[in-house]
Amino acid sequence: MITAASLKEYTAKDLAQMAKSRGVSGWHSMRKDELVKAILKLNRTSVSRKAAATKATNAPTKTKTAQKSTKSDPAPAKRSRAAVPPKSASAKNGAARVEKSNPKVVRNIQNAHERREQLKDISHIDSDGAKDRIALMVRDSYWLHAYWEISRKSIQRAKAALAEHWHTARPVLRLMEVDGGAAERVVRQIEVHGGVRNWYIDVNDPPKSFRAVIGYVSASGKFHALSRSNMVTTPEPGACDDVDANWSDVAENVDRIYALSGGNDDENVSRELKEMLEERFSRPIGEPLGAQLGKVAERLHRQRPEFELDVDVEMIVYGRTRTGAYVTLSGDPVKVHEDGAFLVKMNLPDKRQIFPIVARSHDGLEQRTVALAIERNTKIMDPVSHDSSD
Repeated sequence: MITAASLKEYTAKDLAQMAKSRGVSGWHSMRKDELVKAILKLNRTSVSRKAAATKATNAPTKTKTAQKSTKSDPAPAKRSRAAVPPKSASAKNGAARVEKSNPKVVRNIQNAHERREQLKDISHIDSDGAKDRIALMVRDSYWLHAYWEISRKSIQRAKAALAEHWHTARPVLRLMEVDGGAAERVVRQIEVHGGVRNWYIDVNDPPKSFRAVIGYVSASGKFHALSRSNMVTTPEPGACDDVDANWSDVAENVDRIYALSGGNDDENVSRELKEMLEERFSRPIGEPLGAQLGKVAERLHRQRPEFELDVDVEMIVYGRTRTGAYVTLSGDPVKVHEDGAFLVKMNLPDKRQIFPIVARSHDGLEQRTVALAIERNTKIMDPVSHDSSD
């Protein structure tokens, strides 16, 4: 039922449209209150006509009158169209639901969700009885290297333990500083992601002792640890020669790295560290000192040619990406500076290689890849001897 109160809820523009559809003359120059009065007056006239038709005693005549009234007065049909109120918030929400049900939109949402779950999953082992472990190694006085292996079952246990906190949880690598009394405190918390199983960590003020813990932390701060590493101590600056900038010759220096990481310390030796290094490089690690000295003596006493020419090649890869992005080179993380620039120095062996460089955004939703195909072909010519009399 149309009343003055219900009409006043409409805007002047809507009332003008209603008056126009009902054939109110002069509607375009009327104010809001004048439009309300005109529409009410027209409505009362229409109601009076319907009441007069109802009082007729002849049913056929009544029907014909009603039909004539319907044909001659198109106002009710127009009124039903004009009286539709403007789109409400519920209508807009309905449109949003329709948009979300669009197959393309649903597929994009599912892909984004799957991508987030992939970045959250840091497991690499599926076999039963697999052991979670993380090893911390000393590269030099200012760099550590962490390497981990996590089973899929451990990820499921972490999900169950964090319960409602799992939705906001993210994998992190915590660096703990260990003081003389074996007390530990968190000094770094590095966010890692799926597809990566090692990380380089820069440290300051050597010598210091550290331990690494890998796990999940939620937005509320709740932490679930998956595995704890061995304890290492960084040496005094200058106490050891630096390894290559990207640690590309780690295979040749693995025994020294093992020793720096506590391998020669009977009290702090880590069996897991030794196992991981031996599995990774497929050879025994930490040979007896006598065997190592024997190899050194053999190299020193080996007869050298009278004239030598040694040539080697190093390659520098540099670039720039978005600030806060993660960059890997052949699966190994690369340090990205605050302005997004990065630089890697590495040896270039005598063969053809492909180096994939992958940059991922901080939220993990964007990724760009550049593949470098590099080939080194070194040819050593036959030596030439000249007669001193020439």
